[in-house]
Amino acid sequence: MNSLNRVSSAMSLQIPDRVPLMCQLSIGHYFLNTKIDPIDIWFTADGFTEALFTLAERYHFDGVLVNLPGRERDFSRFIKRIARGEDEKKIIWENGSFTVIPGDDNPHYFNQDGEREFPHFDDIDPEKLFYVEPWDITEISYPYCWGFNDVPNTKTDFFPDYHTDTIKAAVARSSGKFSVHSEIFSPWSQFLELLNYESALMAIMDDPGKVKACLESLTDGTIELAKSQAACGVDAILISSAFAGAGLISREHYISFVLPFEKKIIHELNKFTKIPVYTHTCGSIGDRLDLMLETGTKGIDTLDPPPLGTVELPDAKKYLNGKAFIKGNIDPVNTLLAGNRESVQRDVKWRLEVGKTGGGFILSSACSVAPYTPPENLELLAEIIESEGKYPE
Repeated sequence: MNSLNRVSSAMSLQIPDRVPLMCQLSIGHYFLNTKIDPIDIWFTADGFTEALFTLAERYHFDGVLVNLPGRERDFSRFIKRIARGEDEKKIIWENGSFTVIPGDDNPHYFNQDGEREFPHFDDIDPEKLFYVEPWDITEISYPYCWGFNDVPNTKTDFFPDYHTDTIKAAVARSSGKFSVHSEIFSPWSQFLELLNYESALMAIMDDPGKVKACLESLTDGTIELAKSQAACGVDAILISSAFAGAGLISREHYISFVLPFEKKIIHELNKFTKIPVYTHTCGSIGDRLDLMLETGTKGIDTLDPPPLGTVELPDAKKYLNGKAFIKGNIDPVNTLLAGNRESVQRDVKWRLEVGKTGGGFILSSACSVAPYTPPENLELLAEIIESEGKYPE
């Protein structure tokens, strides 16, 4: 059984030859642990694809998550100069704005005044929303323009043709051997990114009706993007719904501002494609696993254990058994980042023992692997799976 079949089996709630391994790595981890220039990783489809597979092969992962969009192919024509410091790089663009690229974290774009721009809720017209891509090279704009284009795209021709370049490159590189997953942001995540978090959370108190109208429009764009990703040949689609845990919103708010919109996305995708759609939500989600299942999701990603979250693996395994696959549950901070060989072995062996029973389990970090996580701790995961993660023939 190859990696693609192994992950597919687990996502189908079946039993593969062994537990699949597939962690999501932070951008900073790619910067620190490949020899690829961070500018190439962040700004080019080929660079990010190379980083994805370089570390997937090093860590013996069974799949990769393409969580950066394609970029304008001749983006370099907008560059005025590049300042290279010891710990970071700065791209100064022709219009006077700039992007700071740390050596160990996500780059960020700043306007000519050195500020990150976010629209005000009062200025938003829900009818002018369609999709918000926070990882576009110029980040957030409203009405939405891609990159340095100052003409907003129409809903009938919203996504530029290069947007799926990285997905296409990853599918081609995989050659049917790895499981290739794409990512869409949930409408709720997009809304928080659009206004910045504090303003978005205030908006749901001040004008919940308008917020729901915004989420409806963003749902339409999300469905269109997901369909285009599915058409590229990905093996699964991840809904990034990172901000829907109890650390940010209550169950009641989840029911109002998350559940109906993600449910509509999954329903429409299920009519379009048979590939699984699953959900990534960080932090404390132990009190809303039932609500997440109501969206129709095929799997739940992260399942952060205490103290980062509120999900105990035995409880989640019992509740989700036969309903959705599990991907995650290794503490990325206390186990993978801060642990040593002995503590990682002890923790992961226990999670394999609990998680692999009955199939439907993909071993992964709960949320992204931190930039400075020792590579040897990640290399150890495949070693543990070889000894502890096989299923009887």
